[in-house]
Amino acid sequence: MNLPQYTANTMSKTSPTPGKIILLNGTSSSGKTYLLRALQNSLEEPYLEAGIDKFIWMLPERYLERPLWDEILGLATTAGQAGHTLMAGMHQAIAALSRTGNNVLADHVLVEPHWVQECAALFHDLPAYLIGVRCPLEVLIQRERSRKNRTLGQAEAQYHLAHAHGLYDLEVDTSISSPEECAAQIRARLADPRPPEAFRRLYASL
Repeated sequence: MNLPQYTANTMSKTSPTPGKIILLNGTSSSGKTYLLRALQNSLEEPYLEAGIDKFIWMLPERYLERPLWDEILGLATTAGQAGHTLMAGMHQAIAALSRTGNNVLADHVLVEPHWVQECAALFHDLPAYLIGVRCPLEVLIQRERSRKNRTLGQAEAQYHLAHAHGLYDLEVDTSISSPEECAAQIRARLADPRPPEAFRRLYASL
């Protein structure tokens, strides 16, 4: 089989238009997964899922249980070295997917300030939307108790950290809107001619 020969020149001449990035940021139990599914099913263009859960599940199974889990996200508020390495790879992968023309959907829990800075540095010149997925603390606690597959106290520990950077292109509240309604709000923001600016503004503040 004869494969085409690619050089720096041919790659630069054929660089595609970057794909859109939609980064959903919120605490555990805030409804990001349901919202991501509603978006992926309702957006006309295909969007690749490349969020935190996808990358965590790439790890060897033994890392998903303690004590090795503590090397990733000890108390769901700070990351160990393995966690920082994993998230750096995720952020780079999202940027690479976008730069090669792929649309990307990703859920995240931006509890580490360094992650916010890293995303801003990588995404500020891309069509990247930072969406805050909000939910009152009392609702988060109730959801966490009812789900039975989450560490109790995780959402509360993340509550003031995940949104500490304070800048979004749009915020949705999953306690008052269904996943489909939140998805519709995000689609309306994508249709708005105003470009996304949260990552650009965060990058300017570095």
